[in-house]
Amino acid sequence: MATLGVSVYPDIRPLQEIVEYLALASKYGFTRVFSSMFSVEGTNEEVLAYFRDLNAAAHEYGMRVSLDINPECMARLGATPNDLSVFAGIDCDILRMDGAYGEDDNVAMLQNPYGMQIEYNASALSPEQIVSLVERGVDKDRMLACHNFYPQRYTGFRWDKFCAVNNELSKLNIRIGAFVASQVPGSHGVWDPPCGLPTVERLRDYPADLQARILAAAGTTDVFFGNAYASEQELAAVQEAFVPVEPHYVCEAHKRQVESYASYAGSDLDLCNQKKVRVEPVYGLNEVENTILFDFFPHIDMGDSSEWIWRDRSPRSFFQDHAITPRRYAADYFQPGDVVMVNDNYKHYAGEVQVVLKPIKNDGTRNIVGRIDAEEMTMFDVINDGDIVVFIPQR
Repeated sequence: MATLGVSVYPDIRPLQEIVEYLALASKYGFTRVFSSMFSVEGTNEEVLAYFRDLNAAAHEYGMRVSLDINPECMARLGATPNDLSVFAGIDCDILRMDGAYGEDDNVAMLQNPYGMQIEYNASALSPEQIVSLVERGVDKDRMLACHNFYPQRYTGFRWDKFCAVNNELSKLNIRIGAFVASQVPGSHGVWDPPCGLPTVERLRDYPADLQARILAAAGTTDVFFGNAYASEQELAAVQEAFVPVEPHYVCEAHKRQVESYASYAGSDLDLCNQKKVRVEPVYGLNEVENTILFDFFPHIDMGDSSEWIWRDRSPRSFFQDHAITPRRYAADYFQPGDVVMVNDNYKHYAGEVQVVLKPIKNDGTRNIVGRIDAEEMTMFDVINDGDIVVFIPQR
């Protein structure tokens, strides 16, 4: 399950208001806090006093704080890569490095005597540079990565590059952070963002829980709201998105199949990374179709499907004695995002669940059972062969 976090802005809102937000977020399982230290004005004493209070408040709610700094901020506060005592003095958990630092300085910071973790800018520091740090023998448990957020529309991180960077960082087995945008009107953040603070431009206007699910499916382990304040409904929806679905067994043979796959995958299926996809069921979905689509667990494409469909064949093994009565569908073609189920016109395959990725001809052997909207279909960019997919009804 991803670690969830919020962002707070002491230069924009009073501390007491922020503390109330932290209390609410912690209620929904949020355990990380991001805040920009270099954007806060005031004397060194004022800045340090504020963040000492913020860290203390966050710790009361079991939350760890990542403070965004840059070389200019460090110099202003009298810190150096070899002396981070000023941050230890305010009980800092994590330093997030926004600017450019040399490799020797990075190593020195990772070796700080206070146990502080160092979080690198995943949007700027290349995976190769992080590999170089690892090769110098630093403690990887001290090392985190976190992407930028982007206030200005059309400037966010490119989707394919984001996935590529995450893929490389995941190989290093370090945690990767990224930001989602709250859709609450009038929310705030650095540089007065009019349209949220996401990492990935493509996701900027998506519902918050969908953004979070997509980021996690793309290898992100620490998901933060970039702008504040996220609504209680958004906090609850994001938390719910990461609660694993308990396995449902149709019969003893199905249970054995699930246990066999769990052994092969090396994980417990009720605890592993489930990729949830919201589906709008069609009107008239019958009980058997509803059970297969929303209750059957797990849905998995084993990797030999074509480029036209994502395909879970396993339900057909356990619903052979149930009728999947053909239903007429007027369209000549099923379109991307259509969720279909093979019906009794092709009995050998009846019960298979398929998601259409490219238009396919409606030959009468498939019933349409649901629809995935275009935004939600982004999940299929990051659903890989063998991944556990859970279909959940569209709200």
